[in-house]
Amino acid sequence: MKQPEYNAEAIQVLEGLEPVRKRPGMYIGSTDARGLHECLREIVDNSVDESFAGTATEIWVHIDSEGKASIRDNGRGIPVDKHSSGVSALELTMTKLHAGGKFGGGAYKISGGLHGVGASVVNALSEYFRVIVLRGGKAYMQEYNAGKPQYAVKEISQEELDQVIPGHWKIKIGPKTTGTITTFKIDPTIFIDLALDATRVKNILKDRAYLIGGLTFHFDDERINDSQTYYFEGGIATMVAHSNRGREILTPVIYTSKEDDPMSVEVAIQYTDTYSESLKSFVNGINTTDGGTHVTGFRMALTRVITDYAKKSGALKDEQLTGEDLREGLSAIIYFKMPSESLQFESQTKAKLNNPEVQGFVQSAFKEGLETYLEEHPQEAKKILDKVMLAARARLAARAAKEAVLRKGALEGTSLPGKLADCQSTDPSVSELYIVEGDSAGGSAKQGRDRKFQAILPLKGKVLNTERAQLDTIIKFEELKNLIITLGVGIGDSLEYDKAKYHRIIIMTDADVDGSHIATLLLTFFFRHMPEVITRGYLYLAMPPLYKVSTGKTFEYAYTDEEKDKIISKLGDKKFTLQRYKGLGEMNPEQLWETTMNPETRILKQVSIDDAELADKYFTMLMGEEVAPRKKYIQTHAATASLDI
Repeated sequence: MKQPEYNAEAIQVLEGLEPVRKRPGMYIGSTDARGLHECLREIVDNSVDESFAGTATEIWVHIDSEGKASIRDNGRGIPVDKHSSGVSALELTMTKLHAGGKFGGGAYKISGGLHGVGASVVNALSEYFRVIVLRGGKAYMQEYNAGKPQYAVKEISQEELDQVIPGHWKIKIGPKTTGTITTFKIDPTIFIDLALDATRVKNILKDRAYLIGGLTFHFDDERINDSQTYYFEGGIATMVAHSNRGREILTPVIYTSKEDDPMSVEVAIQYTDTYSESLKSFVNGINTTDGGTHVTGFRMALTRVITDYAKKSGALKDEQLTGEDLREGLSAIIYFKMPSESLQFESQTKAKLNNPEVQGFVQSAFKEGLETYLEEHPQEAKKILDKVMLAARARLAARAAKEAVLRKGALEGTSLPGKLADCQSTDPSVSELYIVEGDSAGGSAKQGRDRKFQAILPLKGKVLNTERAQLDTIIKFEELKNLIITLGVGIGDSLEYDKAKYHRIIIMTDADVDGSHIATLLLTFFFRHMPEVITRGYLYLAMPPLYKVSTGKTFEYAYTDEEKDKIISKLGDKKFTLQRYKGLGEMNPEQLWETTMNPETRILKQVSIDDAELADKYFTMLMGEEVAPRKKYIQTHAATASLDI
């Protein structure tokens, strides 16, 4: 095929917001559920910035029955007067990248939005976008479609305002009524996921309510008739304490803070009797999910202070403590603030802070605070040392046991499991591994698969609960050992995710209680021992059908009870037979391929971790040793459970 000419005509110039629609991932990270909620967060953070500026005291978030989101604050309201460019400042802010009051002009000292990019990006990615400004005793409005204004900014009456805002807000135009109301509905031609998740939205609002004292968040969702209000005076110390409710607490919340203009930092930590670390970091209200220099500074201080204290007290002699030992059972929140124009982030979504000077500041501030606390609270210091030393001993014992097992050839030098029917492809990006419950289903899957790219590994019986299992125990368990060898990434200290042989790992279990239990046990294994398999997007759940509805020689599969009822209602008075699949083994190879394995027709659910702290809490509760929290959860949710007995 002839290549097109590469000359001046081949160079594209994207005007206005066109670059956003062309490459949305560059601005919001992705066009799935994460990117969708990033859009809402950007608009919320614009309102939060008004609180940082000392004006907004309340923020309202409303999701209507159609899924449109409206975000309102009682801040100053975006200016609507004409800019030197010739258009309203409101229109400029909503339609031009890098236009806003956060570039050092004095309107905002601290801000969490995308430096004036956020609102215009969401506007570009919305099929409908509307801004109402309450300012100077008047109300103004402008609407947009895919980032394009539908008319010039106009003043609206009280009657017009009442028609477009949620009825229960009851906003009266007047000299004391100020703020901004932004409404948007995301563009279905760009986004994969279109429905905002109420739980995720509430988590966004709750985090900000903890971080910003004096700011109240109101949330309501028409779709599920849910409403919540969040207001916390205790800040991040309360946030840590609330996150550990239901756990055995080893220490009170330890809080330290320091301000050295233009930087300030707050740190709150607490140790619990758990095995994992829970850490959240924030910069100017932004949840920096990938950490950064503020997190590095915190960890360096934690390691230095506790190691020095352990040596000084005689608890530590020849052993070496690792960061893993120090962070076992640790809940921590780091909240760093500095003028927005000085911040450096790794990407537009601001998941990681890059300012080099922040590391030393946070390290010095937390080191000073933690040293003082340990000196003044010897009993709590001893509990921390006991926890850390216990973690170190367990790590060394597990390593010794694992090495002993490895020396016996449990993993190294062994061939692939005999049960594995591998695929012909050696390209991980196209290769799939089906982890199948039972030998009979495994047999059908092996016969029905496309052996070019689909591998099958049958598992026999229930899998080991690995919530608190040591690595040597896991490696000795035959079914998990086979899985580890098959995946090719190793385990424990030897984990190398880049060596994964399959980039689609599919858990395929029966659609009954036992199948759900096996799937949960496998999810526990991946979450606790190979978490990056999940965060890289490699892990999936297969969705086998529940029913087959047949009329003569024609039939349809139903994956839910609702689908089954719809199929039957469409048949009218036609005679039909209904087959309920109790297990995958009941399907012949052709049926299993057609319903559950054919990429053209199958349904897969990708496993993701949207809230690591919440996921950790549920795995601890449901799969841990403590019976009381699990019993309470079951009693609370028993009425809503759907049992197939």
